Amino acid sequence: MTKRNGYALLAALAAVVVLISVTIFVGVGGDRAAGDPSAATRQQRNSAAPAVSGRWVGSWATAPAAAEPNSFHGHAGKSIRNVVHTSIGGSAARIQLSNLYGTRPLSITGATIALAAAPSDPTAASGSMRRLTFSGRPSVSIPAGQAVVSDPVRLNVPAAADLLVSTYSPTPSGPVTYHPYARQTSYLAEGDRTGDPRGTAYTEQSPYWRYLTGVDVYSTEAEGTLVALGDSITDGITSTAGANHRWPDFLAERLREEPGAPRYGVLNQGISGNRVLIDGSRFSPNNGPSGLSRFERDVMARSGVRVAVVQLGINDILKTPRRLDARQIVEGLRQMVRQAHGRGVPVVGGTLLPFGGHRGYGPQTEAVRQQVNQAIRAGGVFDAVADFDRALRDPSQPHRLLPAYDSGDHLHPSDDGYREMARTIKLSDLRGSAPARL
Repeated sequence: MTKRNGYALLAALAAVVVLISVTIFVGVGGDRAAGDPSAATRQQRNSAAPAVSGRWVGSWATAPAAAEPNSFHGHAGKSIRNVVHTSIGGSAARIQLSNLYGTRPLSITGATIALAAAPSDPTAASGSMRRLTFSGRPSVSIPAGQAVVSDPVRLNVPAAADLLVSTYSPTPSGPVTYHPYARQTSYLAEGDRTGDPRGTAYTEQSPYWRYLTGVDVYSTEAEGTLVALGDSITDGITSTAGANHRWPDFLAERLREEPGAPRYGVLNQGISGNRVLIDGSRFSPNNGPSGLSRFERDVMARSGVRVAVVQLGINDILKTPRRLDARQIVEGLRQMVRQAHGRGVPVVGGTLLPFGGHRGYGPQTEAVRQQVNQAIRAGGVFDAVADFDRALRDPSQPHRLLPAYDSGDHLHPSDDGYREMARTIKLSDLRGSAPARL
């Protein structure tokens, strides 16, 4: 081989290496769309990349529910370390931060992601801390009412693991966008401790998730994302704190472990007090925007959505002002399904659980619940039905929860009840086949 031919061969090999490197970079980070979460989702759906290149899917999410009470100045000068639990793993991660309920720009000058050293622990696992950037910059200003997506970072994220997502804001930011009933302890520290892997500075505990609304992972195994939309029953308000015993958690466990189950990330978009038809107060922690008004943002705009599971309607019947015309509730559910069908996403719908013994129970409210359930079971509302009512009710008193499935308030399930809800969903209904023509 001549020297000239040797140089040519080396140059060709170098070009191949560069091409492979670019392909890997684009595969991992090419659809980040920082500052526009919906754009990231659109790019993912329009991607023609081969299956071996993997995809972005949702591993964890929560719905922004309201502005945190008494948080008009934000948490300036403090680090917030949110603890969240993954549903599916991947080789890279990115986060979404929301300033939906803010009244001024939210300045984030430091953000990190890490694996927790132990469940619910603010200490990071050794070597897992990663600095996050936004469009290549270490800081970002999030306009009031908007959200941003970080650049991706390489991190081996396990399934069913706790992550630590830390943010720091140096200046007052106005009301804090939060999710009040996390059923998980998160932490705060004085000063910028986002890059501190130790948990010793995080001395203030919190039952809330703040600003953080999503964690996506890059996976070569996942088929897509399942989004659960609901109220306090989906939020898991009576589940054991820190145990990840909400029904979407148990469903994620089934999808990870059962043979033949679709490999989906599972996102819990429940808001306690949520209704199909009526928006809650901006500062109320108990209602959130109606299911209709938030369906696009909290369901369809998530990464890699393949199927939705909706369990809503009981608060329309119970909360003032009550909606006691079952036809209105059913039509609201149909409108959400039509939104999903417009994007080719099928929807599994849950029947409304019994609430006999609860203070809101009475002949009229029970009659409306039965009418809604009758319409759901008859078809023409959802693509498939998860009959939560039939699975959890007491056969001898069908207007009440079975005692083993009752948390004690006669409305919300116990941990065993949430597990039974997850068992009730037929995995064949989650395959993401074409939506029914309703």
